[in-house]
Formats: sequence, structure tokens, C-alpha cells
Amino acid sequence: MAAKKKNETAARPAAQDLRSMSVEELRTALTEQRQELMGARFKHAAAQLEKTSELKVMRKQVARIETVLNEKEQRA
Repeated sequence: MAAKKKNETAARPAAQDLRSMSVEELRTALTEQRQELMGARFKHAAAQLEKTSELKVMRKQVARIETVLNEKEQRA
């Protein structure tokens, strides 16, 4: 059985870390992550993005942040 690879993106906060953030911090993180994703999409379109798998990682991170943000807003 092959060993699982560690994710190379060390800056990516886990869902538990996201849940400890305030709503305002989550909104800021969401905006930053979306801007980073948009930049990566432009690089991908111009064939300048070396690791195309980063797009998938970024999309998932946006979804994680949105999920935690929606959880917090529904509780409030």
C-alpha cells in the first residue's frame, strides 16, 4: 500500500482552524483566497502555471471557508 503524500501547501488552514476564526476574519480569508484563485486561473490560461493541481486545492479551500462561514452565519 502506498504511503499518502503530505500536502505541500502548508499555509492552508484546516477546517478546525477555520472554525476558530471570527466571521470577519473568514470573509477576509475568503476574499484573499478567491483573488489567489483568480490569479492562478489567469496563469493557467496563459500556460504559466506550473502546478495545475493547485487550482483544485484552491477551489476546495474556498469551499471550506464558505462552508464554515455559512455554519457561523446560520448559528447567529
